[in-house]
Amino acid sequence: MRPVKVSLLCAAALIAIAGLAAQQGPVKDPGNTVARPKKPANDTTGTPDEDPNLSKIPSQYKKEKQDLGNVPNFKLDVDVVTLDVSVVDNKGQFIPGIPAGNFRVLEDNVPQQLSKVTMGEAPMTLALVIEFSNHFQQMYSWAWFQTLDLAWGFASTLKPEDYCAVIAFDIKPEILSDFTTNRQQTQEALHRLTIPAWREANLFDAITDTADRMSGIEGRKAMLVITSGVDTFSKLTYDQTRKKLQEAGVPVYFISLMGMQRQLADAYMGPMQRMTFLQADNELKTFSRETGGAAYFPTFEGEYPQMFQNIHQALRNQYVLTYSPSNKSHDGTFRKLKVELVDKEGRPLPVKDEKGKPIKYQIIAKAGYKAPRAVE
Repeated sequence: MRPVKVSLLCAAALIAIAGLAAQQGPVKDPGNTVARPKKPANDTTGTPDEDPNLSKIPSQYKKEKQDLGNVPNFKLDVDVVTLDVSVVDNKGQFIPGIPAGNFRVLEDNVPQQLSKVTMGEAPMTLALVIEFSNHFQQMYSWAWFQTLDLAWGFASTLKPEDYCAVIAFDIKPEILSDFTTNRQQTQEALHRLTIPAWREANLFDAITDTADRMSGIEGRKAMLVITSGVDTFSKLTYDQTRKKLQEAGVPVYFISLMGMQRQLADAYMGPMQRMTFLQADNELKTFSRETGGAAYFPTFEGEYPQMFQNIHQALRNQYVLTYSPSNKSHDGTFRKLKVELVDKEGRPLPVKDEKGKPIKYQIIAKAGYKAPRAVE
């Protein structure tokens, strides 16, 4: 393999970005909530330190006053389920134009009667969750440069109407920026990623905490996690994390770090280190699959633009399936979901491209949802 050199221009730009930030690690106070707290109804005075220029979070993204328990990322309204589904080819490209009659939803292996199938495209509400610890990301290291490159690169692809929050984690998650459409606020949050502090990278705690905070937000939402995938000292176990992510119902997209380093150091990496990264990759794939997201493992910087485009397509362009579940029980149980494409005879639907060639496709949807409990 030929030696790989990092782009001097990219490195210089990232060093300049880092130099603008305050020379300190993140303030270790995650606050009480991701979303900006609402002002009391009887308070007619403004908040002294509130910036009037910041865009307000629209009402549809606020938490409902009625407690419906742990709802999934799709809306659950009484006995109606609205499910977002993406159908992508083997390159991650969204496949449009699938007729409504070819979708089939199984809830606990029971076919459901779909009442509506529509196409959805809407602004994103995205939590950018970034691993930033001294475990792999020492200042000016390869992983440090890659982390900043990915974070700044994806932030630059956001549309003006997209809401974005920035959360960094090491020993615990810290909210650097609230959900906002103000790109200057997002950039200021990314400028704080300068000097990693703790060596811990508690991935499980960070993603479950963020998913729980986002579980009450309605609309098209997701988490994009930039991480090595290695969890060092989380309070939650792998199984507990899987369950919490499924119940929160927030799609999680992962971008894995250090793909190039692993390729170069494979000959020098011991069996334990190889096993650690292999386990980490499998965990990211499982989390993303069960939440309706995706996991990416880039090796070269040239893969970033297509990867960002695939994430945008998956989040903005989706089929919206609506049905009334046949199981009317409000028992708080977890209902397993499976979405299929079938023909009139119920057989798997073949999908072809413009030239008539078969396309291998993947259906991205939630693994299930937690039914509401009856009001006592």
